[in-house]
Amino acid sequence: MSIALNSLGLAKSASATRVVVAMSGGVDSSVTAAMLHNDGYDVVGITLQLYDHGKAVSKSGTCCAGRDINDARNVADAIGIPHYVLDFETRFKEAVIDDFADTYLRGETPIPCVRCNETVKFTDLLVKAEDLGADLMVTGHYVRRLMGQDGAELHAGSDYTRDQSYFMFSMNREQLDFLRFPLGHMDKNATRNLARKYNLPVASKRDSQDICFVQKGSYSDIVRKLRPEAVTEGDIVNLDGNVLGRHLGIINYTVGQRRGLGIAAKEPLYVIRLDPLTSQVVVGPKNALKRQCLTLKDINWLGAGDFPENDFKLKVKLRSTQPPLSAIISQCGEGMAKVVLKDSQGAVAPGQACVFYDGDRVMGGGWIMREDEIE
Repeated sequence: MSIALNSLGLAKSASATRVVVAMSGGVDSSVTAAMLHNDGYDVVGITLQLYDHGKAVSKSGTCCAGRDINDARNVADAIGIPHYVLDFETRFKEAVIDDFADTYLRGETPIPCVRCNETVKFTDLLVKAEDLGADLMVTGHYVRRLMGQDGAELHAGSDYTRDQSYFMFSMNREQLDFLRFPLGHMDKNATRNLARKYNLPVASKRDSQDICFVQKGSYSDIVRKLRPEAVTEGDIVNLDGNVLGRHLGIINYTVGQRRGLGIAAKEPLYVIRLDPLTSQVVVGPKNALKRQCLTLKDINWLGAGDFPENDFKLKVKLRSTQPPLSAIISQCGEGMAKVVLKDSQGAVAPGQACVFYDGDRVMGGGWIMREDEIE
């Protein structure tokens, strides 16, 4: 006699299914924990202490610091589930914050949320969940996990205004097998309504904003604090190499930036590229920002089989909020791919992700390389 699948896709009863919920202290993960507990699952909440030694108790709109840990604990108490706080601060600094600083010093623009997902949350925390005897780990991300012919597939959230699939492209198939995302078919209003239904103490809490560990000042302040010896002054030059001015470090600039250059010109100038070897900021007219051909490294493939050797067509996203773009993708080396966009795009920043989509299914992606990296 076969056993019917429960709502999370396992052939066992809800009460016999232990799930670890990653609880950040926000509304989404709190509702996720409450939903599963209400459905009869054996729910264990885990919150990660990631930075600031829990001292960020006065700042709202962050995650994984003091106030948010207390909020997660209060939610767990309110719904009646065990709750653990794990100190991952050292790991988070090494894998995310240090990488954030080093990426800026390479003249690139980091995405720390992706790094956090692929290292701390979906690797280290997943191991802890298994150690606790969990059958699954569950998060409050707005993405969907659907079963296809070849196994689990990662899809964009049903509400495209909340979709977080761009930030999840680097997970592997084994992680996807172990993860579940119950909010993926919902919108934020529905989540808020459930928070009120379950009388959660965070029902009215505002969403996290920006990068969690940048609490004061600018991103460059973080880099300067972590790598003070590496912040080097240099020239601002035009496309012909003529010096137009000086800067106090390439960490203060990003590709596509117009304001804050501090130089006078007859036409608007934009940051075209950053050269970490010469410490030069190269500027030029807006049309010089256009790129049609990109090279990616560290490809992660979530489609069937191995990453295709022959050219293929998919949609891609170069930023989380932009509409998908038509592109031809081809393998061009070990873990590398060439992407030719149908229509050229401006302000394509090295260090950002290029994520592949087939409809709303995430097929994988890679990291945009600097032109001087490409042999």
